[in-house]
Amino acid sequence: MQLTALNPKDVADLLARGQAVLFDIRDPDEFARRHVKGARLRPLAALGADPLPVPAGRMAVFTCRSGMRTAANCARLAAAVEGETFVLEGGVEAWAAAGLPLVEDHAAPLELMRQVQIAAGSLVLAGVALGLLVHPGFFGLSAFVGAGLTLAGITGFCGMARLLAVMPWNRPARA
Repeated sequence: MQLTALNPKDVADLLARGQAVLFDIRDPDEFARRHVKGARLRPLAALGADPLPVPAGRMAVFTCRSGMRTAANCARLAAAVEGETFVLEGGVEAWAAAGLPLVEDHAAPLELMRQVQIAAGSLVLAGVALGLLVHPGFFGLSAFVGAGLTLAGITGFCGMARLLAVMPWNRPARA
């Protein structure tokens, strides 16, 4: 199943006229850092059997960062609403490139998966550098990180992501 793609300007017009509801399917940490103004957060993982609340006379439009997640989950997204569904072509990145309004919070932590990529890449580079310059045993650090990433890909469990999620910079500020 395919979702009908709409360009950012067309989606902006539909939202301005009150004819559409924009659902952002990214995770809360991604949404907090940058999202389309007026978008409703509905993480892909939270889509259940109940249809999304779309007021009568409005159409549902889905978005993610680049359009890849919406494209990969067309059937699931289409099943989440009654009626025809649409996708924001190119996602939030295309929206930003079109100069349309965004809500951005640069104080929000980087998305968790970006943090994992930075940490894993840094550990692998450190292991290689130390292995070459100090002692070959440090190559084991790179092998350990590689094994962890492979395990995460196979099982869906990422220990590094779990660890990073509880770090102080990823905890919500207390009021």
